[in-house]
Amino acid sequence: MRRLAWRSAPLFIAGFVVALGAAAAAGGAILMETSSHGARAPQALEPSVPGKIAATAGRPTSGTDTVTAVPVAPLRRIVPPDLLVVMPSGITTEQLTKLRKLPYVRDLITADGGAIHLEARPVNVLGVDPGTFRSWTPPPTAVSQPIWSSLARNEFVLSTSAQARFRLHRGASYQMIGVGQPLVQLGASAALGIPGVDALVSLKTSRVIGLVPNVAAMINAPGAAMPVLIERVRAVLGPQSEIVNLQSTAHKVAVDSGVPAGRPATYLDLYRQSSAEYCPGLSWTVLAAIGQIESGHGRNDGPSPAGALGPMQFLPSTWQAWGIPGFGDTTADIMSPYDAVPSAARYLCATGAAAGGASLYRAIYAYNHADWYVSEVLELAQEYAQQFG
Repeated sequence: MRRLAWRSAPLFIAGFVVALGAAAAAGGAILMETSSHGARAPQALEPSVPGKIAATAGRPTSGTDTVTAVPVAPLRRIVPPDLLVVMPSGITTEQLTKLRKLPYVRDLITADGGAIHLEARPVNVLGVDPGTFRSWTPPPTAVSQPIWSSLARNEFVLSTSAQARFRLHRGASYQMIGVGQPLVQLGASAALGIPGVDALVSLKTSRVIGLVPNVAAMINAPGAAMPVLIERVRAVLGPQSEIVNLQSTAHKVAVDSGVPAGRPATYLDLYRQSSAEYCPGLSWTVLAAIGQIESGHGRNDGPSPAGALGPMQFLPSTWQAWGIPGFGDTTADIMSPYDAVPSAARYLCATGAAAGGASLYRAIYAYNHADWYVSEVLELAQEYAQQFG
């Protein structure tokens, strides 16, 4: 028997051990190898909706199986996570209270978690409430109701990177091996925005496979100096905690590894020059906020569930009308930051963004028709202004 570590991944916690089981918080449970579970046969996890039938492992459901929409709390806002915190034994109620009281901390969400086996493959899994957790994921994922309905049906959601590795079939059921060994149906794959996390399961599934309660937390702290905040979080949680800075660093994110002379080298410079050249009067911080929300500054270029593409997530139909070549390009490429960011500035300017005030609000709303989206863009723009002037 051995403990399984959270798998090392870019920006994630390497070699981190998370034990599974009902006694995990007390340090008494471990996850055994797949071969150690021969005595118990896997059982299909009972779905939360009558008539929803779990499929045979590894095989798609038949055409007679029903897929019922499950009510999930509607998306009301996007919360950009600044820190990811992981504790091997789980974060206590007292520690959570102290974290919420730290300066600049505006919001915090927890998740169960652990390293398990999915069809004999090691994976990192979080157990979450779909109605609250969706706000902390990338916007294209957060707005997709089918993703969160599937999670509410006790299906699991696989990250797009894990799906690329495993190539599992949506609608098929797969054995999750932890303390329990349920067959769980794959409901969807999506960009989760959490480095190193391969899948999400419902809280009910989390209990069955024995994930550690409150093993992870994400913190939203607008305007906080990250080194100071990390030090304060560490003081609350102790040296066993692992903390990852998720705050966007547009001033460090390179636009292109081989930037020719005369072009902005970082996204921050790209936003600044695009606003100055293509929409004088529009603060570059608005472009930066949109770029962060839409793609994490080019990290997730889509396509979105609606078919939007590129670092600024234009619909192809909108791109045909507003896409322009920028910074010396001769053709307009929806996937190129050097074209997409100037095109976004041009579009916002045409809808009144440079005038500020109510006109700016309406312009951002025209970019994405949701009041919560406008509020998030404006709040995030203020954070950029505080950090970078």
